Amino acid sequence: MTYPELAPEAPIAAPTALLVAAFDSQLKWCARIRDELVARGFRCQAVVPDSRSALSETQIADAGFAQVARLSWADLMAAVVASDVVVCGLSGPLTKTVLIDLAERLGGTSVAGPVVVTGWVGVIIEKITAGYLDRSGSDVIAVNSTRDLEHFRHTARLLSLPEDNLLLAGLPFLSGKPTPPRPSCRRVLFADQPTVPSSPAERLFIYQRLIDYALAHPDRDVVLKPRHRIGEDTYHRMRHHPETLLAGTAYPANFSIDYTPISEQLPTVDLLITVSSTACLEALDHGSRVALVLDLGVHERYGNHVFLDSGLLRTWQQMIADDLGEPEPGWLDSFFFAGPATHRGSGHSTATIVDRVEKLLATGERPSRAVWAAEYFQSIARVQQTFRGARTVATPASRARLIRGTASRAARELLPPVISRRLRAVARRARG
Repeated sequence: MTYPELAPEAPIAAPTALLVAAFDSQLKWCARIRDELVARGFRCQAVVPDSRSALSETQIADAGFAQVARLSWADLMAAVVASDVVVCGLSGPLTKTVLIDLAERLGGTSVAGPVVVTGWVGVIIEKITAGYLDRSGSDVIAVNSTRDLEHFRHTARLLSLPEDNLLLAGLPFLSGKPTPPRPSCRRVLFADQPTVPSSPAERLFIYQRLIDYALAHPDRDVVLKPRHRIGEDTYHRMRHHPETLLAGTAYPANFSIDYTPISEQLPTVDLLITVSSTACLEALDHGSRVALVLDLGVHERYGNHVFLDSGLLRTWQQMIADDLGEPEPGWLDSFFFAGPATHRGSGHSTATIVDRVEKLLATGERPSRAVWAAEYFQSIARVQQTFRGARTVATPASRARLIRGTASRAARELLPPVISRRLRAVARRARG
C-alpha cells in the first residue's frame, strides 16, 4: 500500500514584540519585560521615536541592548501596527499619542491589532492621575503598587472607564519579598537624581553633607553615584552635575564618585541615601538600609512627599549618628507582594505581565477597545486631532492661520464658551 506524500507543515512564526523607549530608564524597564518575552519565544526589537530622546551607546549597553533603531513617527506607528505585542515605556503624553494614533488606525476595523503594554519605570512622584489617563487606552497597564491600583480604579470609576486593563504587577526589578537588612555598615551609596533638588545651592549642600558623612565615618566607603555622566542625558535633564559642582573640592580618602550602574553596586551596599529615587526600593530588596534626606523639608518639588509614610526620612545629623528608620510594614507591602504561586521571587512582575499578554493573544481580547469607545477617550482624541498641527507650525503667518482655524473649530465643536472666547482673543492677537 502506498501513501500520498504529505507536504511539510510550515513553521509557526514566533510572535513579535516591539519595545519603545526614548531614555535609559525607559529602556531598562522595557529590557526587564523583554527578557521574559524572549524566554517564552518572542522575537523582540527595541526602537526609539525620532522625537526628544537621548540614549548614548553606554546607556544602551547598560540597559542590556546591542542597539536600538531610531524611527520617524510614521515608521514607528507602522511598526506598532505590524507587531503582536508593543511594550511602550514612553512618557505619558507620548504614550497617549501612540494610543490615539493606534485607535485611529484600528478603531473602525475588525483587526485585533497588537497587545499594548504600558506602565511606569519607577515610583510615581507626580501626575499620578494624568499618567494613568495617558495610558488608559492600552491593553495592559502594569501597576507598581497596591496604592496606585486603588487610585487608578477610583479614577476609572469616576470617568466611566473600564478597569480590566489594570494589572497589579509590581516594579519589574523587585522581588516579592525584600532581603533582611545587613547588620553592619561598611559601604554607603548616595543615589543622585538629575533634577532633585534642582538648584545648584541645594545640590551642593547635599554633596557637601555626604562628604561630611564620609569624614565622620572614615572606616566606611562612601560613594556618590551620579544619575549619568557629563554629556549624557535622561528624561529629566541635569543642569548641575556633581562633578561640576564639586570641582576643586578635596575629597576624603574614603569618598568616591562612581558611575557603575546601581543594580550592580547594590549587592555590596549597606546603606543607600537618596532624596526620592526609586533606587531606595531596589536597595531594600537587596538587604540595604535606606535613608531619605529630610534636611530640605518635605515638598512635591523634591518628590519625597510620596515617602512620608515610609518611616525612612532622616536628617543628615541623624544619618551621621546612625539613627536610621525602619520601613513601615504597610508602605513596604504596597510595593512588595507575592505574585501567583508559580511566580514568587525575582521576576514575578514580568511573568505576571507576560502571562496577561499571552492570554490576550490567545483569546483575541483587547481591553483597549472598550476604553477607546468611552466618551472620555473619544473626547481627548478629538481635542488632540484639533490641536495636532500646532507643534509643527514654523512661521508667524502660518501659526496665526492655525490659531484662527483652531479657535473657530474648537469654539464650534468642543469647548465651553469661556474657553472659546479666550481662543478667539488669542487669534486676534496673532493677526496683529
